[in-house]
Amino acid sequence: MNRKNYTFTNNYLIKSVKLPKLHVVAIVQARMSSTRLLGKTMLDVLGKPLLYRQLERMEKAQLLDKIVVATSTQKEDDIIAEFCSKFGYSCFRGSLNDLLDRHYQAAVKYDADVVLKIPSDCPLIDHRIIDLLIQEYLNNIDKYDFVTNLKPGSWPDGNDVEVMPLKALQKAWLEAKDSDEREHTTPFITNPTNGFKVKNVSWSSGLNYSTTHRWTIDYPEDYQFIRRVYEELYPSNPDFSMEDILQLIMLKPDIQDINSRFAGQYWWNR
Repeated sequence: MNRKNYTFTNNYLIKSVKLPKLHVVAIVQARMSSTRLLGKTMLDVLGKPLLYRQLERMEKAQLLDKIVVATSTQKEDDIIAEFCSKFGYSCFRGSLNDLLDRHYQAAVKYDADVVLKIPSDCPLIDHRIIDLLIQEYLNNIDKYDFVTNLKPGSWPDGNDVEVMPLKALQKAWLEAKDSDEREHTTPFITNPTNGFKVKNVSWSSGLNYSTTHRWTIDYPEDYQFIRRVYEELYPSNPDFSMEDILQLIMLKPDIQDINSRFAGQYWWNR
C-alpha cells in the first residue's frame, strides 16, 4: 500500500443536535475461551486488562447511557464477572454459544431502548465513531431499524458499531434459527430477506481502511500491535483518536507491519 495516500478527517465528529430521550445501552460480549487467542480480554496493557482499556475508551461516548459486559455462565468466565465487580461495570451472564440470546437478555435486564453491539475485541475503538452511529440512528429513528459501519466496512477494522432498537433485536431473538444467526447476533437483521431497514455509515473520507488497517485482536501479533499503540500514544494523550493512530503508523510503519499479514480477515472467512 502507498503510505503517502493517508487522508485524515475530523468530519465524523458529533454535531450538536436535539435527540429523543431514549436509554442507549452498549453491550460488550466477552469470554475467556477465544479459540485463536485464549484469554485475550484479560491481557495486560499498561497495567490494566485489555477489556478495561476498551471500556475506558467507550465511556467517553457522549450519547451512550450505559455499558454492559455480557459474558457466559461458564466457570472460566468467572474472571470477567470478577473484573466487572472490581472496576464497577455492569455484568450479565448468559449462554456461551447463543450470543443473540445473551445480547437480548442483557438488553432487557438493563432496560435498553436502543442497543449497541460492540465486540470485546475492539480495544482501540474511537468513542467519536460510537457517537456518530448513535446520532445517525436517533436522527433517523423512523427510517432505519439498524445502523452499522460494517456493511460494507470502511473504517479501520476494530471500530465495529451496530445500533438497533430493542424491538429489532427482539424480532431477531424470536425468529432467528440458523446457528450463525444465533452465534453472531445480528446476521438475521442484516439479511435483506428479513425486511429490516439497514443504514451503513461509511467513513466520510471515502477511503476503505477496513481491509488494510487491523486494530482488532485475535492473534498474538494483534496484541503486540495494540500494546505498542497504547505505549506510544496513551501516556501523553489517553483520549487518542483514530486519526492519532493513523498518524502514528504513518510515522512509524513498523508498527502497522506487526500484524499486517492478518489484515482483511473477519469472522465470516476465518
